[in-house]
Amino acid sequence: MAQGLFIGLITLDFIYSVHEYPKKNQKIVASDYLVSAGGPATNAAVTFNCLGNQSSLSGVLGIHPLTQLIRSDLENYQINIIDLDPNRLEAPPVSSILVTPNTGERTVISINATKSQVSNRLNLLESLDNIDIILIDGHQIPISQEIIQQAKIKQIPIVLDAGSWKPGLEQILPDINSVICSDNFYPPNCQNSEDVFTYLQSLNIPNIAITKGEKPIQYASLKEGSGNIPIPQIQAIDTLGAGDILHGAFCHFILSQNFTTALAESAQIAAKSCLSFGTRQWIQSLNY
Repeated sequence: MAQGLFIGLITLDFIYSVHEYPKKNQKIVASDYLVSAGGPATNAAVTFNCLGNQSSLSGVLGIHPLTQLIRSDLENYQINIIDLDPNRLEAPPVSSILVTPNTGERTVISINATKSQVSNRLNLLESLDNIDIILIDGHQIPISQEIIQQAKIKQIPIVLDAGSWKPGLEQILPDINSVICSDNFYPPNCQNSEDVFTYLQSLNIPNIAITKGEKPIQYASLKEGSGNIPIPQIQAIDTLGAGDILHGAFCHFILSQNFTTALAESAQIAAKSCLSFGTRQWIQSLNY
């Protein structure tokens, strides 16, 4: 059983299935709703765990009453939580999400981790005992820097979920083994995917990929060259968390597969997750 450490955002997600978006000053009734823990690192940790591994999730949680909903959900998947601010009284970040099942599109309103940053350096060496892989989502960069320096000593591979550019990423990117970018990830002075590849390759990052929703994944690898990986063509019901799920699956497959195979296998898992409402129901179909 592989051990993974996932560092970043922990949110409480309220997810509503709606047939249309509300207009100004309009009330609508959702056809369904879910409440679950969310955030890029969180959904990736759940995915990694459900593929037969053990996940540790490092983020800010605290003791506000709302955190019990998060803890309850993560306990269902046996996620080990490493709370970076265990005495925090403020509410965790809350996301309100609208999903339209006829298109699979989702709209998210969230404050992410802007009000829950941890800047103090912690002795996290113990957290790396027996860890096989680390994923960072960029929402706790100071702590991520601490982890990265220790991980380099232990030669633990590090994956970056590059959803969007965040100040401070330039400090950790040179030490990342695999960067998986969304189509919205643009470092300074980058205008398109070619610019993004050029920027990341200038940092000598071994493996780089850019996901583009239902379009093929673009990749560039020092060992495997560059190219495109096709995405399964499906009728999506809900694309919420598909990228997070791909990243968690990638952490599983990259431990035993090469870069391109790991991406292709992960894309299959992510596509499967889009066939049902919410970020958890797809897990029931796993045969791992």
